[in-house]
Amino acid sequence: MSELEKVGVPTVAFVAQTFERDWQASAKVFGVKELPWVTVPRPFVGLNAEDIQPFVDAAFDTLVQRLTQPMTHKAAEEEMAQQAELITLEADDRYAALERMNRMFLEQGWGDGFPLWAPTRARVDEMLRGTKRSPAETVIVLAPGKGLATVEKIAVNAVMAGCQPEHLPVLLAAVEAIGDPRFMMRNVAMSTGAHAPMMLLNGPVVGKLGINTGRCALGPGAPSAVNTVLGRAIRLIYMNVGHAYPGHMDLDTLGSPTKYSMCLGENMEASPWEPFHVEKGFEREASVVTMFTTYAISEVEDNYGTTPQAILNTASLSACNAGVKSVGYWLCGWRADPDAKVQVKDKHLLIVCPVHAAVYKKAGWSKQQVRDYLYKHARMPFEHLIAKTEAAAFRKSHPQLQWLWDSPRTLIPILETPDCFELMVAGGMGGRSCYSYGAGEPISRRVEE
Repeated sequence: MSELEKVGVPTVAFVAQTFERDWQASAKVFGVKELPWVTVPRPFVGLNAEDIQPFVDAAFDTLVQRLTQPMTHKAAEEEMAQQAELITLEADDRYAALERMNRMFLEQGWGDGFPLWAPTRARVDEMLRGTKRSPAETVIVLAPGKGLATVEKIAVNAVMAGCQPEHLPVLLAAVEAIGDPRFMMRNVAMSTGAHAPMMLLNGPVVGKLGINTGRCALGPGAPSAVNTVLGRAIRLIYMNVGHAYPGHMDLDTLGSPTKYSMCLGENMEASPWEPFHVEKGFEREASVVTMFTTYAISEVEDNYGTTPQAILNTASLSACNAGVKSVGYWLCGWRADPDAKVQVKDKHLLIVCPVHAAVYKKAGWSKQQVRDYLYKHARMPFEHLIAKTEAAAFRKSHPQLQWLWDSPRTLIPILETPDCFELMVAGGMGGRSCYSYGAGEPISRRVEE
């Protein structure tokens, strides 16, 4: 709609009451500050034409008015790129001041719900010692709010999350990664789905920082303390730099605990394959951060399988979840970032536990063999997949597959190609791997020394 308005074509959107604030902020970000809308009581999702008609009838006069006349209601002014300011809080002692700060930050929407560390000038300056880059340098213009992700702003959020100066280079590289068009930051940050960022670390930085690669690598507890603060910092950066605040650009229907913090290191010692970052083209001795987007994760519990086939049969069952959007979504055509027009494949991640990795190693299975097996066996009937996708889009994008309407029980791969399955090794000694349903592609960046 914003593109039509920019070329002079009048448009009006139906916006549900709970989405008005987000509509106004999004219109400003997309370059049309006062993009017209009419308010309806609820979203049209889950309604048929007969249910929708009364809402349209009730809003029709307003719709015509806003198509033909200048707007009489203005979008709320959002200070999306205001300069940082110093806030002074007075209290009886430092503990009371910290409590007051946390209450204030939460009221302003700047916190994630857990206690924050105070981003004092001294602590931010100390954090900035972790890099040689200028505090004023803009690392990326971060979607969805097009916030300027300066080194200093990233450092502020790192302090609030509990990070140390040596963690800052990881966060700078991670922010560069989520700014890549293939990461589809605008899509995943604004969705009504529970998209969560997940960070993977490889190389010397894992040992240097004490990243947990084994038992409870995704937390909680002391072994994963560094993992936790790094993942938490990314969530705060999504909010305070990218402006993806809950209910304001982040329109997640239910939310997820995975959105608080997800970070782990690859257990390269237990892996029978080359490290993940080497597979992506980096030198083995390089320190690399990779950013994933995950909808949700599912356990792959198999304590009895002694062959790759047996374990992957279990993994295939976890993969076949038609309720996840990216499962079978390729049937509707290619995915792309609306701004960059970059073709994107949805990637799913299988986090292989060391016990299962040992089975693949003993059998001599390569990553490609695992991918091929998953692609062949992670399949669902066409009638199940098409039921949760857009049938009209499928007819246009895949004219050569229209015969499937007459063969609805034909098994269809849940992902487009074998390379849509990513693999890495992590975790402790138990027969439990983890399957992550993804959106977009994982993006890797080198961490500066």
